[in-house]
Amino acid sequence: MQDHPSEAGRGTTRRQLLRGAAIGTATIAGTSLLPTAAAWADTRARGGSEYVDGVDVIPDTSHATRALVEHIRGYYQAKSDKNLDWQMSYFSRERFTYIDAILGWHWYRWQDMRTALAGWYPSWPADSRSYPTRLLGDTTSAILVFTDTPGMFGPGQVRNFGAVNFDRHGRIERWVDYWDARQFGVAGWKKEQEPPALWPTDFRESTVGETASPLMRRVATALATALRAGDIPEAMKLFSTDAVYEDVPAHIQITSQASIHTFLTKAASILPYMGAGTAVRHVLGNDSGGGYEWTTTHGPVPRGITTIELDAWGRIERLTAVWNGAYADTAMFTALAQKAIEH
Repeated sequence: MQDHPSEAGRGTTRRQLLRGAAIGTATIAGTSLLPTAAAWADTRARGGSEYVDGVDVIPDTSHATRALVEHIRGYYQAKSDKNLDWQMSYFSRERFTYIDAILGWHWYRWQDMRTALAGWYPSWPADSRSYPTRLLGDTTSAILVFTDTPGMFGPGQVRNFGAVNFDRHGRIERWVDYWDARQFGVAGWKKEQEPPALWPTDFRESTVGETASPLMRRVATALATALRAGDIPEAMKLFSTDAVYEDVPAHIQITSQASIHTFLTKAASILPYMGAGTAVRHVLGNDSGGGYEWTTTHGPVPRGITTIELDAWGRIERLTAVWNGAYADTAMFTALAQKAIEH
């Protein structure tokens, strides 16, 4: 990552507030962390079914291990509480990567991220909340689907899909967020994203390696290979009969293997994660849930993530594709909607 002068005094955008505090930090401040046990578990009493205080949402944990569910609970409470020491205690100091794959924001040092968040917290509304809605995988690697409430990252709600790798102690070594900037607002996205020269060229998946379960890697690789070749019948062999297919930016949900087959056949030339030039960047998850980050060299969308939920037989029962819809125009979304119509 290239260092550049602080931008904190040159404007008021969220990108400048966050990045300006972080860039150029060369040393780690003497910050005391909460004890490990306190950092990994929120011991405060909870009422009702709340997962994060003040949020009446129960995350879907059907494709995550219990260990992941219990471990990550405290992270979202810490973020919602703006408890900087607690939140940062979830990250590894030794090996650190945090990238927003939609805005291009990136941090490769623990202290840079901490300094940035310290400057960001005061701008968040008092009732800000960050909470998970779906968890996939285990404490080795996972995809965390979560929501940031309005005012934290732009005027609207942001629904993130975080690709997360943990070390053997449960500390986060790599986190990459994917989301649809049309929820943010296209104008806001253009204002907040990094200039082209400052975008990360390395998403640092090599620093953590491929630690997803062999089954998830086989399914993700086989699916990506079939989609790259446009071989829909081969891809369909991986799906269960009543599978659910979702494309988040296109607002499309299709149920049943047969209907998914029909849609993918018609939409193959339009979908950014299909066709020549697509490739798997990184696979995450266990035998139950996870998915893969992908890249493409054709069309307007450069990257995205696809979540995969597997049934007891290792077949895909739910697939969710996420990419930045701000790269697409109305004609592309109209075409996708038309392809979803069955005759």
